Amino acid sequence: FQNVFLCCLLSPAALSCVRSAAGLIRVFGYEGTHVNISCSYPQGYEAYQKYLCRNDCADSDVLITTSQANKPRHSIYDDKSTRIFTTTIANLQSADAGKYWCGVTRNGKDLYTELKLETKQDSCCSTVNNIQGNEGGSVTISCPYDSESDDKLKFLCRGNRPSTCRQQAVITSSNTQNGRIKLSDDRKSRIFTVTISSLTLKDSGSYLCGVQRNSGFDVFSAVELEVKEWCCVKSKIIRETAGHEVTLQCPYPPNHRNNRKFLCKGSQRSNCTDMMKGQSRFLVHSDSSESFSVKITHLEAGDNGTYWCRSEPEWNVGNYTQFHLSVVEEEQNVAKKKTLQALPTQDTTTVSRHQSSRVTTAPPVSEELIEGFPDVALYSLVAIVGGLLLLTVILVTVFKSKCSKVQEIGVVADGKKLDFVEAQEVCGREDVYQNHDSMVMRSQQMASRQQHATYHANDVDEDERDYENVTAAEDIYCNEGFHKFK
Repeated sequence: FQNVFLCCLLSPAALSCVRSAAGLIRVFGYEGTHVNISCSYPQGYEAYQKYLCRNDCADSDVLITTSQANKPRHSIYDDKSTRIFTTTIANLQSADAGKYWCGVTRNGKDLYTELKLETKQDSCCSTVNNIQGNEGGSVTISCPYDSESDDKLKFLCRGNRPSTCRQQAVITSSNTQNGRIKLSDDRKSRIFTVTISSLTLKDSGSYLCGVQRNSGFDVFSAVELEVKEWCCVKSKIIRETAGHEVTLQCPYPPNHRNNRKFLCKGSQRSNCTDMMKGQSRFLVHSDSSESFSVKITHLEAGDNGTYWCRSEPEWNVGNYTQFHLSVVEEEQNVAKKKTLQALPTQDTTTVSRHQSSRVTTAPPVSEELIEGFPDVALYSLVAIVGGLLLLTVILVTVFKSKCSKVQEIGVVADGKKLDFVEAQEVCGREDVYQNHDSMVMRSQQMASRQQHATYHANDVDEDERDYENVTAAEDIYCNEGFHKFK
């Protein structure tokens, strides 16, 4: 075996012969990964020893043979059924790049196949295309390629490792739809695009656009995707009365100056209704080069909701303004709904000159006074009115009790029976005059009776005279009460 290698080393013609006998094999591998070097051999050499060596295949250049056990970084396997033996180099390093030989030991000259190993860092790229997307929105990644790759496989993968990109691709040109991800290939412009919809925060990160090569390393371009959440959206709360109008101020990015601006209604910015279409109550006005306003007239209850200031195409998250509009009913309309439908009737008594009468009335209530009153104030008003009516009834009752019948007591001095004369009710001015005439006549009669009693005073003892005086006093007392009542 050593003699064979020595012959190869000492005989350059033999080496050149080997080179000419077999074509050059190129092998590529990324640093930090492993590479498989496969070499075929002719039929009849299945039982012969195989090996891999470097440079000029000196003893020190032999890396591994099929008669040796596997080494830490090198291993070999001979598949005799296919007549291919494969050598694996693990944990590739840049120093592993260079010339290698696949050899088959035989009597005389060995069989050699030359190969070249190229290594590359497992990362990409020197330039990165930064793309921003909004949570819940969509984003399109553009990937250019050269004219030699028209019919080659295109793909997109996550991360920044070219060594595993094709195996872990999220979408390929052979399968253009994968859930939220869609690939389109425009061969005329030589750009394939990948659209990701319904973006989430987890979609942020590094991506690689890849184009497969038949030989050599695949071609990649790097993309960095940033998905922003809605924390940065400016939100405003507006409260206005139905029937009035409101104006919403909408700042916008300067680069959207010539784009159509509009107001959109809906809880989600990406799925809302353009209110400028078919709505005469919504009027847009361009205030300056950096803002526009939307006026909503004759506000209705149906205008409640969330609104977005927008233009075409979409903005970045921080440029959006969100409004929460709340339309309330006018206070006067709310108060009218609470107006009392009826108040309970109260009894009042009116006194005329000649007679008293009872009239059932309801206290006048001004609608303007009640409108807008809170319920507690309204109940208090009813209680006060009722109390005043009750007090009026009590006063009238007391007044009538004073107009009671007064009895006049007549005393007969000679011991005859007492006469009771009923007095008329004194409630009117005319009745008082009539009673005055009657009283004068009765006073004259009383004076006559007293004079008659004096004539008989000598026939009565002192006690009887005292009794008579007391009786007369009582009569005078009754009349005095009658005068006081009048």
